[in-house]
Amino acid sequence: MASGEDTLISRYFAPLATDPGAFGLRDDAAVLKTAGEDLVVNTDAIVEGVHFLPDDPPDTIAHKALRTNLSDLAAKGAEPAGFVLTLALKARDEAWLAAFARGLGEDIQTYGCPLLGGDTVSTSGPTMISVTAFGRIPEGRTVRRAGAQVGDLIVVTGTIGDAALGLAVLQGRLTSSNEELLIDRYRVPQPRCALARAVREHATASMDVSDGLAGDLAKLCGVSGVAAVIEAAMLPLSAPASALLDAGMIGIETLVAGGDDYEILCTMPEERVASFMAQAEEAGVAAAVIGEIVAGEAQVRFVDAEGREIALKRHSYSHF
Repeated sequence: MASGEDTLISRYFAPLATDPGAFGLRDDAAVLKTAGEDLVVNTDAIVEGVHFLPDDPPDTIAHKALRTNLSDLAAKGAEPAGFVLTLALKARDEAWLAAFARGLGEDIQTYGCPLLGGDTVSTSGPTMISVTAFGRIPEGRTVRRAGAQVGDLIVVTGTIGDAALGLAVLQGRLTSSNEELLIDRYRVPQPRCALARAVREHATASMDVSDGLAGDLAKLCGVSGVAAVIEAAMLPLSAPASALLDAGMIGIETLVAGGDDYEILCTMPEERVASFMAQAEEAGVAAAVIGEIVAGEAQVRFVDAEGREIALKRHSYSHF
């Protein structure tokens, strides 16, 4: 007789597990075939009340759970190969599960990243979703955080700070003339999978921006043994973020230390930038040069148009 967990899996998630190596979610493991490739593995968990709000739509929670992991793969230069999913649920809510599975299925199709297996458990605490994603990359081509060189330019995709502003809107701490755009950026990240090849062909170091541009760049500089200077005027900002900044409703720190951007942050020699930008434009992904790697030890300086340093009290989101 099937258990409640088996029924839940067969109803909502087995239909999503179409890769032959998933065995219809009827086994204890999955098989991914590789030939002359490296397999890149990443895992991230999202927790109710920390990474998403209790009343966020279930399909957007599914999007966020998978896409945060796909963002990491893209920053390594890897193409999605599949993922496993763990759900810790407070209760079995059929409507919630149906919407969650629908959102997950949409992203499986969009990003070509099949569900391979996982686990479901009950919890007395907040809902938690953990994804472990696998990516394929040509052997020896993974782009690490370490590798930035003095003289490299610093490139970031998309726009910075919108997700932090979206959370502030949802929490009633901020108002904007374009709140829906900001909320969507918080709830539904846009992993830059289309740039995976461009990253591995051009970048000396790369990571995704998840905890805030300032703090994440400091991490990259730390393991690379370098420092960085960022020109605040070159930061790519959305129209709503720029309007809030110009009106004095927020400061630059809110945008560069808030987290949840899920954009690619990478470094590369100046002579590679034009080619990278051309590939980004072809992929429909905006990218901008925001500064330069300099000699030093992990320090990240933000300067204004006159070259004066902008003091930041906070550099990133911290879980603890």
